[in-house]
Amino acid sequence: MKGLAILGSTGSVGTNVLRVVDAFPDRLRVVALAAGSNVERLAEQVARYRPQAVSVSTPEARDALARLVDLSGVKVGVGRDGAVAVATHADASMVVAAAVGAVGLVPTYRALEAGKDVALANKETLVMAGELMVAESRAHGGRLLPIDSEHCALHQCLDGRRPDEVRRLVLTASGGPFRTRARDTFASITPEEALCHPTWSMGRKITIDSATLMNKGLEVIEARWLFGLPTERVSVLIHPQSVVHSMVEFVDGTVLAQLGVTDMRLPIQYALSHPERWEAAIPGMDFTRALSLDFDVPDHDRFPCLGLAYQALAGGGCLPAVLNAANEEAVGAFLEGRIPFTAIPEQVAETLSARPPAALGALDDVLDADAWARDHTRAGLARRSARVGV
Repeated sequence: MKGLAILGSTGSVGTNVLRVVDAFPDRLRVVALAAGSNVERLAEQVARYRPQAVSVSTPEARDALARLVDLSGVKVGVGRDGAVAVATHADASMVVAAAVGAVGLVPTYRALEAGKDVALANKETLVMAGELMVAESRAHGGRLLPIDSEHCALHQCLDGRRPDEVRRLVLTASGGPFRTRARDTFASITPEEALCHPTWSMGRKITIDSATLMNKGLEVIEARWLFGLPTERVSVLIHPQSVVHSMVEFVDGTVLAQLGVTDMRLPIQYALSHPERWEAAIPGMDFTRALSLDFDVPDHDRFPCLGLAYQALAGGGCLPAVLNAANEEAVGAFLEGRIPFTAIPEQVAETLSARPPAALGALDDVLDADAWARDHTRAGLARRSARVGV
C-alpha cells in the first residue's frame, strides 16, 4: 500500500489524483492533503479519505474547515509550514506536487530532501529551481516522476535511455484557443475567451498559460532538468489534435511518440504506479475512426512567451524564477481585467530584461529572485493600469 501526500488536492490535477486513488483502493492510500482556500471541497475530501494531516492557506480557512468537517484525529497546518508538514509526512512514500505556481516550491524541495518520491505536476518547481531540485533528488534517493502529459510521454519514450542517444525532445502543444486568430485582434481577447481551451480541462492559470504558449515554454525548462538535455535539444511543435503528447528523436533518426486520449488520469496513474503498469478502465485510442495528425512550428511573433522562456533558460541562474514570477503576476492581472492579453508577454519581457543573471546557490536565492520579480512586475502593472485609467 503506497501512502500519498497531495499538495493542491482541491485543484484540477489533485481531484484527478483522487479519482485514480478511488480506482485502486487496495494499492493507494491518502495520508495527507494540502489545499489553498477551497475549504468546501477539502472538507469533502477529508470526510471521504480521513487523512492524518491537512493544510490550508490561512488561519481563516482552517477555522472554516473545522466548521464543515470533523477534524478529530487530523493534524491541521497552515500556510507554508503546514504544506511542508504534509509533504514530509512520515507515512507518505510519494508526494504528488499539484499545487499551482510558486507556492509548491518549498514543500516539494523539502519532500525531496526527505527522500520522498515526487510525482510532479507543478512545473513551476523545476522552472524556478530545477538544478537544486534534481540535486536533492539524487542526493536523497527520491524519484522525480512527471505528471504533465508531455513529460510523462517523454519519460515513457526514453525508458532509461542515455542522453547521448537522444538527438532531440519534441514537446507538442495544442496551440491554444487563438492558434488561428488574427494577431491584430489579440488586444481585445477577454479572460472568458482565453479560458476556453480547445482540448484540455485545466485550472485558470494554466489555461491562460496555454493560450499565450507560456505553458509550453515552462515545459521546455522543465524538460531540460528532468531529462538532462541542453536547451537546443528541446523543441516544440504545434499539434492541434493533442493525440501525440510528445516525441523523442534518437541519434539514428528513429522517432518514438507516445499517443493517448486526453485524460489526465493516464499520466497520473503512470506516475503513481511506476515502474509497474496497472490495468485501468480508462478507454484507449480508437484507431478505427478517422485520425488526423497535423504538426506545425510555433509562431514566436504571435506568441512571444515561448521565446521568453527559451531566453530565460539560456540566461540561466535566477532568470527562469524571474520569468515564472512575472508571468504569474501578469496572468493574475489579466484574469482580473486590469491588463489586456497582449500585456502579459510585454510585462514579462520588461521584468526579465531588468534583472541581471545571477547564480542560484541555495533555495533562498530562488525565493529572493521570486520576491524581486513579483515586486518589479506589480509596479509595472500598476503603471500600465494608471496609463489606461483602470
